[in-house]
Amino acid sequence: MNLFPEGEKVMKQIVTGIVAHVDAGKTTLSEAMLYRSGALRKLGRVDKGDAFLDPDELEKKRGITIFSHQANLKYDDLELTLLDTPGHVDFASQTEQVMSVLDYAILVISATDGVQGYTRTLWHLLEHYQVPTFIFINKVDANGVDQAAVLKQLQAQLSAGCVAFNSPESADIPEESYEEIAMQDDDILESFLDSGEIADETIQKLISQRQVFPCYFGSALKVTGVDDFLGGLKRWTIEPNYGTDFAAKVFKISHDEKDERLTWVRVTGGTLPNKTVLVKDQKANQLRVYDGAKFTTVPELTAGGVAAITGLTDTYPGQGLGQATDSLKPTIQPVLNYALNPQNNDIHACLTALRELEDEDPQLHVAWSNHLQEIRVQIMGEVQLEILQQLLLKRFNLDVSFGKGSILYKETIAKPVEGVGHFEPLRHYSEVHLLMEPLQAGSGLVFASDCSLDVLPSNWQHQVLSNLQAKEHLGVLTGAPITDMKITLINGRASNVHSVGGDFREATWRAVRQGLMMAKQSDNCQLLEPWYRFRLEVTQDQVGRAMNDIQKMNGNFDAPNISPDQGELTLTTVTGFTPVSEMQGYAQTVNSYTHGQGQLECIVDGYRPCHNAEAIIDTADYDPVSDLENTPDSVFCAHGAGYPVAWNEVPQMAHVGYMI
Repeated sequence: MNLFPEGEKVMKQIVTGIVAHVDAGKTTLSEAMLYRSGALRKLGRVDKGDAFLDPDELEKKRGITIFSHQANLKYDDLELTLLDTPGHVDFASQTEQVMSVLDYAILVISATDGVQGYTRTLWHLLEHYQVPTFIFINKVDANGVDQAAVLKQLQAQLSAGCVAFNSPESADIPEESYEEIAMQDDDILESFLDSGEIADETIQKLISQRQVFPCYFGSALKVTGVDDFLGGLKRWTIEPNYGTDFAAKVFKISHDEKDERLTWVRVTGGTLPNKTVLVKDQKANQLRVYDGAKFTTVPELTAGGVAAITGLTDTYPGQGLGQATDSLKPTIQPVLNYALNPQNNDIHACLTALRELEDEDPQLHVAWSNHLQEIRVQIMGEVQLEILQQLLLKRFNLDVSFGKGSILYKETIAKPVEGVGHFEPLRHYSEVHLLMEPLQAGSGLVFASDCSLDVLPSNWQHQVLSNLQAKEHLGVLTGAPITDMKITLINGRASNVHSVGGDFREATWRAVRQGLMMAKQSDNCQLLEPWYRFRLEVTQDQVGRAMNDIQKMNGNFDAPNISPDQGELTLTTVTGFTPVSEMQGYAQTVNSYTHGQGQLECIVDGYRPCHNAEAIIDTADYDPVSDLENTPDSVFCAHGAGYPVAWNEVPQMAHVGYMI
């Protein structure tokens, strides 16, 4: 290992994020990498509360990473920006925010636990954002660890491209691994069989294209295998090519100890000088390069750099600056809804504080009801709720509580339907026809146009598509948000004299609701609820109780898996799926009947048809026609005046014909 002062060598600059299931050793590995590179003189430890990348008091207290943090290290000619992310599933949205700015990811897997529920969630996110990934298999020094078995599990459950890049005998790629690497591409395999060699550049390309995932074995706590891993990052990564025009991506919003707002960005093109006007008339007052809790200010940030910017108030995670486009809509969505009890605090002071926290984490979706004088927030789970309470107390001196959580339902359709909206008050005119089609679970909403420009000019089509994306559309069963459908503009009409943009907003929104009402009339609307993928560990004598509980919760499970004999305590693992609504509080039940020996892990696995839809719909008692802000009715004009037309009469009144 050679360390060079800045400027002596041409440095390869890489931004990497480190992700893992909680307790896999993610922060410990970060600490070991910083120590071996010379960035830290002394190793900190999570359990002692002195880890470099867990500087927040709440993180030290809980022994977990709650917020993403930045560290910087140099190893030979590699300059690595390391973004440490939360490991608990409740903070997955913060981890997802970081993924859009990474060149490479480091996935830490515990050799004693292997692929866990949240590991799969992270793997799917890395695939979604197409992030090349290095894998560090940690805790290989633990008793009973079989490295070959762990690698086989990764290949079976993650990708066949997971290949060992070090071994107990060598820091370099084992000879047998070269054939496994070659097997990930037919052309490369043919060349390898002829020559017996693979060029470094070829392996680098396979890694960058997510065909090969280098796996390194070690123990972060004992700092074994860490040098091999750093050497691998140096050898096998490729620095991105950057454009000359300025581009940057916002991946995080936070506030410092003086409550100054920080916009965290990765520059992906050109240069960002200090005092640059970035959003509206707002300038970058300071460019702060953080290293743990400390920072230095720099006069400019070049492509590849990561910094926190002060002075910006209208930024948000995922926002593209300059030539950069906005990130994809987050796939991790909250599933629980809680009402805040302000106790003895002013409700508006609580709302102001929560708005600041929502600025940092938009997935909180803070909602204020003026009529009820009530605040509601959306979260992933109980740990996040506890942290939210502690943040309100620590940062804002607000001692609050939350009521019982409720489930966030969604709605979709089962068959295609055509929705029509007509908006024609006096001197206004628009008609919109939308084809609404169901998509597979987890698809979200997709908007498209399949309408001739001769029928509806491009400016009006743009208005329709923009307005489809401009609001959250509600279903007609319970008023829950709609999802998993494609909405396509297929027909419409405008007036050369009377149509304005606002007309197409009204017609578009009414068309969505009218289509949903038509689907409801034919019993083709469907209520969805979130489901957990669970992993339950209990002793053998408690398996019957566990399976009975799961059946009562309307869940399903695989055949129980008995763990290797552990003396008096032989654990059996039960895995499966169950509605989130039914498993609320079950962790405490498990703790009680297993006397603290059992363990329950739950990961949100998306939305499925609601198991008790009729009861939920009856309880909601939602009247879609009375929801005037989301009306399914249309407005037509006769005798110089506009008049309302009920949704079910629109098909006979429409000015252009139905397409389906």
